[in-house]
Amino acid sequence: MEKVVVVGIGADGWLAPVHLSALASADVVLGGERQLALLPKGLTVERRAWPSPLRPGLPALLDELSGRRVVALASGDPLVSGIGSTLIELLGPDAVQVLPTLSSVAIARARMGWAAETVEVVRDHGTLPRHLAPGQRILVLSADASTPAEVAWLLIEAGYGDSTMTVLADLGSKDETRADGVAATWGEAPASPLNIVAVTCMGADVLGWTTGLPDDAFDHDGQITKRDVRASALARLAPVPGQLLWDVGAGAGSIAVEWMRAHPTCRAIAVELREDRAKRITTNAAALGVPGLVVVEGHAPEALTGLDAPDAIFVGGGATEPGLLDACWDALGSGGRLVVHGVTLETERLLAERYAVLGGELTRLHVEHAAPIGSFTGWTPSRAITQWSATRSS
Repeated sequence: MEKVVVVGIGADGWLAPVHLSALASADVVLGGERQLALLPKGLTVERRAWPSPLRPGLPALLDELSGRRVVALASGDPLVSGIGSTLIELLGPDAVQVLPTLSSVAIARARMGWAAETVEVVRDHGTLPRHLAPGQRILVLSADASTPAEVAWLLIEAGYGDSTMTVLADLGSKDETRADGVAATWGEAPASPLNIVAVTCMGADVLGWTTGLPDDAFDHDGQITKRDVRASALARLAPVPGQLLWDVGAGAGSIAVEWMRAHPTCRAIAVELREDRAKRITTNAAALGVPGLVVVEGHAPEALTGLDAPDAIFVGGGATEPGLLDACWDALGSGGRLVVHGVTLETERLLAERYAVLGGELTRLHVEHAAPIGSFTGWTPSRAITQWSATRSS
């Protein structure tokens, strides 16, 4: 089919000459009902609404329109969480031409007087907790009218109830509105479905954006990779944007959660045998702003079968399970990283054998914390951790 032209349209229906020219040459215009209603009255062209559900129905619709000149309508900048990105993913960049207009994000920054470099844009409000820091400015792209109330609840739960919130609705249209308030007293008042929430974060809790969150940031039953050794493991796992981690024997899911907090595109699968711990992992992921973490409940290595190929694997428990380390090593491609922790002599012996054959690093981690001894203070040692890490070369 001919190149699909994606036209950004403002909330008021404003179109530049380049947009009007594209529409005038179209055979078919695709868009939402609201967008199609904003088209110039004199435009004689076939109008088609997007299929529902959108993504599954798009390939068949595009096949049907093959050979015709297609223009797709989008809100503002089609590449800001818009249909432009979806079409490029489906058809490839050479098959799509994008003609943007002002995005709602740009208008929201203008209304707030916020410079672009001072603002974090959050496209899924469920990830909001990973972006929180005192003084941080955040623009949350709302899913619907209920999003502002959900944002307020997330802020309160994270200890940021004093954060200021501004809901900017129907930006750029004659019906544009603004509502200001504080998260703690926001309540359930609905907004227009087309809104952006501007947040100025105010709170005392600082979790930090580097690895090594406090252990009490996680709900756990003691089965957790502790803070200091977790930071060591993640340094060797080396989170990279877009890559996938397997966290095997995940416990509280702390490794998987921190891997995903490293970058919005990092992905993780946590594999955990016990049902109660698997539920905790899901809870921890939501509370710490990475709700996309996938939890697989099952026994490894059998539970690893059929999972997407990983770029890195952490084994926090069960390393002596027959076939587990072989399955993990075989699952990695070139450049894949494996980190394994053990606390028993049996695991230590196994890791020493792997180190002798495959190389990498073999490290013993001894961590001691100061604690009261009567009226004095002394060192309390934690159980030593044997850590083997290796990168697959081929």
